[in-house]
Amino acid sequence: MATLDARVEPASVGLDASRLERVRTHFDRYVEDRRLAGWLVTVARGGDLAWTAAGGYRDRERGLDVTGDTIWRIYSMTKPLTTVAAMMLYEEGHFDLNDDVGQWIEALSAPRVYVSGPPSEPITEPATEPVRVHHLLTHTSGLTYGFNYTHPVDAIYRAKGYDFGWPPSADLAVAVNDWCTSPLLFQPGRHWNYSVATDVLGRLVEIWSGRTLDEFVRERILDPLAMSDTGWHCPDDQRDRLAMLYVPSADGAVAMADLAAAATRRPRLVSGGGGLVSTASDYQRFMSMILRGGELDGVRLLSSRTVSLMTENHLPDDLDLARFATDSFSEVDFAGVGFGLGFSVVVDRRANRSLVSEGTVGWGGAASTAFWIDPLEELTVGFYTQLLPSGTYPIRRELQRLVYQALVD
Repeated sequence: MATLDARVEPASVGLDASRLERVRTHFDRYVEDRRLAGWLVTVARGGDLAWTAAGGYRDRERGLDVTGDTIWRIYSMTKPLTTVAAMMLYEEGHFDLNDDVGQWIEALSAPRVYVSGPPSEPITEPATEPVRVHHLLTHTSGLTYGFNYTHPVDAIYRAKGYDFGWPPSADLAVAVNDWCTSPLLFQPGRHWNYSVATDVLGRLVEIWSGRTLDEFVRERILDPLAMSDTGWHCPDDQRDRLAMLYVPSADGAVAMADLAAAATRRPRLVSGGGGLVSTASDYQRFMSMILRGGELDGVRLLSSRTVSLMTENHLPDDLDLARFATDSFSEVDFAGVGFGLGFSVVVDRRANRSLVSEGTVGWGGAASTAFWIDPLEELTVGFYTQLLPSGTYPIRRELQRLVYQALVD
C-alpha cells in the first residue's frame, strides 16, 4: 500500500501553500452543507506530490473519515488505463489504428447504422466504412451508452439490459455482442458520442493478448507501477477503506448502500470503461507515468512517441467537442476541448474559459472523481469523492480555478 505523503514542498515547485489552502476551505463547505460526504485532492508537479488535502467522511453514516488510503470507485477513470493496455499491444504489433474491428468481433463485421423508427423496429442502413480501432479509441464509432437517454439506440441498449449497469448473467464477450449487434448511432467517424467503446476495446485487449482484461492490466500495468490497491473489486481485507457511494437529495447526499456493495464483489463483466476501484496514491503513479512520457521509476510502459500521439486531439480538422459531439453525456466541458486516444485534450483555453493550459489531458468518473495532466506546467491533479452522478455540481471547474491560482512561479 503506497502512502500519500508529499515528496516536495509546494514552494519548491512554484506553488503557494497558503493559496492552495483555498481548495480545502472551498470543499469543506461542500461537506458542511452535506453536498459531499467527503473528498480528497492531490496536486503534483514534475511527477512529485507537492500538496494533498482531504475532508469529511469516506463513510458518513459510520463516522469514518477520509484518509490517504481510502479506496474510491473511479468509474470512467478506468478508461485511460484500458487505453494504455491497448496501446502497449499496438506497440507490439498486434493491430493498426486503421484496422477493421470486425476482423476480431464478428458482430461488427457488417455494422448497420440507425436511420429512423422506434427502438422496437429501427430502420437501418449499412455502414459506409468499417468501425476501426481508432474509432473506439476516440469515441467516434457510433456506439453509445444506455444511460445517455437521448437517442432511440440508447433505448435499444436498455431493452437488452444495459442502463447504468448490465444483466447479471453477462460477461464482457456477451455484452460486446449485445452492443455491437445493435445499430450504430451514426456512420463511423462522423461524430463523437460517449459510449461503451472502451469496453469493446477491453475485449480486444483480451483477444489480442490471450489474457482476460483484468489479468493483463494487473500483470502489465498495475504491478509494474506498484498500484497495489487498484483492481476490479475491493478485497475483503480492504473493505473498511472503501468509501460509501452517495446520490444527491434535497437534504444533501444520501448513501446508496445497495449500489455501493457491487464494488465488493468480483465482477462477472470486467469493464474496461468503468470498473476499477483505486486510491489517490495509486492513480497519482499512473498520472506521473503519462506525464513522464510512459515511464515511471525505471519502468517503461509506453514509448514517449506513443504517449504524444495519445495526448493530441484526434477529432477531424482539430475540432472541439462543441462542434463535433452528439448531444450525449461527457465527463468534460465541450467548448475548447477535443479528444485524443483515451483522454480529453484542451485545444483552446479561451473557448474553454478556464486557466487550464492547452494540451492538458484528463477525464473523470461517474461518482464525481476527476483528474488532469498539464504537460506545459508539469502539473497533475486528482480529485476523489463518491457522488453520483458526476456533473451534479461544477466541482472540476472550481478545482481547476483553485489550483491554477496557486501557481506563482
